[in-house]
Amino acid sequence: MSAYEPNSRHLREVLLYCFNMKKSAAEAHRMLSNTYGGDAISERTCREWFQLFKNGDFDVEDQHGGGREKVFEDADLEALLDQDSC
Repeated sequence: MSAYEPNSRHLREVLLYCFNMKKSAAEAHRMLSNTYGGDAISERTCREWFQLFKNGDFDVEDQHGGGREKVFEDADLEALLDQDSC
């Protein structure tokens, strides 16, 4: 096996390729597991991505967190953050 460690975007692109090749999510997972071993994503994750593809969502870009936006109650702190968010 090579020293290459796939990132999550690469794995999603491979899933999209498998989807376009009419593979099932289980087949795609087997291919990823055979190729990347422990670096592969779970079969459940494969099924979730295949469902997105079936719904017409082909965006494989990393999405920024699903957490809620930070709320600041201190007006002075908020003003400082507006000046310099670092």
